[in-house]
Amino acid sequence: MWSSSYAGTGHRLLVTRCIADDHHAMNAQTCQWLLRAGVAGLFALAGCSASSPPITPSQGVGVSPTLPAPSTSLIPTVSIAPAVGWPAGATPKPAAGLAVTAFATGLDHPRWIHVLPNGDVLVAESNGPPKDPKSLKAWAMKEVKKRAGAGVPSANRITLLRDVDGDGVAETRHVFLEGLNSPFGMALVGDSLYVANTDAILRFPYRTGDLRATGTGEVVVALPAGPINHHWTKNIIASADGRRLYATVGSNSNIAENGIEEEKERAAILEVDPAKKTYRVFASGLRNPNGLGWEPKSGKLWTVVNERDELGDDLVPDYLTSVKDGAFYGWPFSYYGQHVDTRVKPQRPDLVAAAVAPDFALGSHVAPLGLAFNDSPRWPEAFRSGAFVGNHGSWNRTPKSGYQVVFVSFVDGMPRGLPVEVLGGFVNAEGNAMGRPVGVAMDRRGGLLVADDVGNVIWRVGVAR
Repeated sequence: MWSSSYAGTGHRLLVTRCIADDHHAMNAQTCQWLLRAGVAGLFALAGCSASSPPITPSQGVGVSPTLPAPSTSLIPTVSIAPAVGWPAGATPKPAAGLAVTAFATGLDHPRWIHVLPNGDVLVAESNGPPKDPKSLKAWAMKEVKKRAGAGVPSANRITLLRDVDGDGVAETRHVFLEGLNSPFGMALVGDSLYVANTDAILRFPYRTGDLRATGTGEVVVALPAGPINHHWTKNIIASADGRRLYATVGSNSNIAENGIEEEKERAAILEVDPAKKTYRVFASGLRNPNGLGWEPKSGKLWTVVNERDELGDDLVPDYLTSVKDGAFYGWPFSYYGQHVDTRVKPQRPDLVAAAVAPDFALGSHVAPLGLAFNDSPRWPEAFRSGAFVGNHGSWNRTPKSGYQVVFVSFVDGMPRGLPVEVLGGFVNAEGNAMGRPVGVAMDRRGGLLVADDVGNVIWRVGVAR
């Protein structure tokens, strides 16, 4: 393993050149040896070398977050929580007055949840499509994902879970769909179930109570993918009348370093017309949107977005925002409205001038993925009107952030106050991740379901009895 005594200036620069410049700076075998021998220690070194956060956690969240000056370093901060899974009998820790149980265990990297009208729960067991790293930097980042629990092959499957007796535990499970291509979002409209693969939206026939989908799936539209496909997850949600679908497409890079031509119709939410099999860009400049939800009082579309990296521990805040038709949210040219990212060349001052600031900061590098609105009277008043957000957790911040499910209160259709932790305890005292929350959804009985892709569990959170 890489030790602090070994990580002198010369070796640090050597490994940095491997990652930053690939193998052009030196012999490729030397770079590979250094990375394979010391990748874990390099990550620890990078994390330790980061300066302490200049702002308090509460300053970086809410409707008016504090944005410190950007900072960069020779070695980007990489500070992951290695994935270890849950010890027998262990669970996450719910907020006071709430209880958590395992709705289903033994899944294969569960990422996303969709609750059907009859109460059946569909779970996308999925991961990104396989990629051949074209550089040592890409290889190193692949190693980061492995240590964080994201290196497993994709099951490419949707599983149906059924809680027969309503006790909050799924007694039966069935393979509902298989042979998919990194599936993620799901939406039911009438007798049609839509599934978002990483490269297309498919439509399958559905009848209430079906345990397995029939047919191979009709392609509704192809989605931006390609050989890079940096952010592979594609989520979907249907409009209230079912005539439109809205699909999230993340960027193909951190800040368009692969070229702006690789970002066509990415970093966006697309509006899909399933009848005509067409789509248009509904909103753009959203680096990596994932969760989608309709706010109950206003009926507006909201999303959570993962912002850019390598500007410091407290930049840029990931966020929760309403999505306006035709709006541009800054990426890659600016962040949080009109704060210019000077790393991006050439700039687009015309787009920066039009950039819309998001509505609510969730904190930097928390990696929000899941989003579910709640207005159920079964919950305590503190969690009754607002949004649950699944924060997958940071890999590039010191100290770590996220690794929790939070609740954001809404008043008159807009967020207020600060996020409140609903489910925590995903990281143990040694700094290892026993679980990582991803998708969240409200079940038919008013409980909150949470997909945990490290623990391979669907957790259910409800009022303690």
